[in-house]
Amino acid sequence: MAAEERRDSLKKFETSSANAAIIELGIIEPENTLQRFCNRLDAVCGVEARGIERIPEEIRERDMTYRDYIHMFTIWFSMNCTANQLTLGVLGPVSYGLGLTDSILICMFGTIFGSLCTGYISTFGPRSGLRTLNVAKYTMGWWPSKLCVILNLCIELGYGLIDCLVGGLLLSAVNGGGMSVIVGIVIVALITWVVVTFGIKWFYKFEQFVWAPTVLVLFVLIGVAGPHFDTSTPSRGTGVVLHGNRLSYFFLVASGPLSWSSASADYVVYYPKTTKRWGTFAATTCGITTGKLLIEFLGIGLGSGLLLNPTWEQAFNSHGIGALVVESYRPLHSFGNFCCVTLAVCIAANNIPGTYAAALNWQQLGSPFAKIPRPIWSTFSCIVFTIIAIAGRDNLFAIFINWLSLIGYWTIIWITITIQDEYIFRKGNYDWEIWNRKDLLPHGFAALFAFLVGWAGAVLCMYQTWFTGPIAALVGNGADLGLPVAMGLTMIVYSPARWLELKYVGR
Repeated sequence: MAAEERRDSLKKFETSSANAAIIELGIIEPENTLQRFCNRLDAVCGVEARGIERIPEEIRERDMTYRDYIHMFTIWFSMNCTANQLTLGVLGPVSYGLGLTDSILICMFGTIFGSLCTGYISTFGPRSGLRTLNVAKYTMGWWPSKLCVILNLCIELGYGLIDCLVGGLLLSAVNGGGMSVIVGIVIVALITWVVVTFGIKWFYKFEQFVWAPTVLVLFVLIGVAGPHFDTSTPSRGTGVVLHGNRLSYFFLVASGPLSWSSASADYVVYYPKTTKRWGTFAATTCGITTGKLLIEFLGIGLGSGLLLNPTWEQAFNSHGIGALVVESYRPLHSFGNFCCVTLAVCIAANNIPGTYAAALNWQQLGSPFAKIPRPIWSTFSCIVFTIIAIAGRDNLFAIFINWLSLIGYWTIIWITITIQDEYIFRKGNYDWEIWNRKDLLPHGFAALFAFLVGWAGAVLCMYQTWFTGPIAALVGNGADLGLPVAMGLTMIVYSPARWLELKYVGR
């Protein structure tokens, strides 16, 4: 009897300790059994149980130091300085026929443009304590914001398959084809799954250190492959054709950092409300820009050297970007293979944040989805993009080019609406407490109208493998003008539409 009493007492103590830990973490105990289980995991071993609910200011409250801003910069740098970004660099010389100098300049300014947009959106994280697409409800409205969620899920799952595919190609190429691409894909996916399932704490720690080995092996790549870059051959084409190719590459490159915008606040949402907005903006913009440019410039160099190096060209044409990187490291023999494996494994640094955001996006689709905890959605997301990556492993370039451009169209429309709404109509004033109140948030009629008009402009001006808009076809052999036209039309349409909405609808 005494033993049973001791067991009951111990059980009550363990339960009260777990509850105390849950309360300290700011997690509200739900009726949902799955969420209750995840809360226990959070209290016991640090699995992040929190989903899309707003993070209270008292939980985030602390003094910000310069180290915090350096940490923020490091996270963004690490997320973007990964081997999959080599593909975007290679596209300049290979797909658009641009010379080394042209490619580098266009890549630099396109990356800066996209990074500035994402830097702006990221500032809403510490200010609001809300995930990015919960903030979107304040501009897009309750139901139209679901469209943004669906589109963002396409982004994150698309990047997941691309990251796994590049990692799989690298690992397979290093092994001389002895390891199948499928096995390499699964390895990258498993690393992603482990970190994402544990959540923000593991995510921060992983991203804080993984950049170092990546940068080291990239400097080795500069040393071994740099002498073979083609620095003299000019861009192919003249006149309108050349300008069209330059424009297309600029906006394709800009779409890379733009793709982070729809999730950028998710990664800084645990920072305190007192975080300086300019600090968040600067750390995000500089982190993305420097991380991307380091690896994309290398990709441009490798792409430029294809015509001068028959072995590079043969490797690339036969087995894609993975084989090209392996061939570039070939003079270093086994050490070069070690560098390739390091790059392949570290690709998870780019895949982890996207999968983390995707798990939250599933919850943002509606209350039935929100009842399923974030760790379960992260597992589901990993399974989905792993299967698609295995199925599409022979079509990486086509997937990459078309995917990135489509991302840029919708994100720039949403960012344009957000900027106008904040500075013209709200004057910077938001009530973050009503983030989940359908009866108080805007209906989103104006935003949806502007969104559709912007998309119509993008369709007319897009230049893709599968479709060329009638306006895009007028520029040389075709030029992708979808992004700037979508932005311009949205800017013209949204303000008067929102004014009419406020006048006749009231919110």
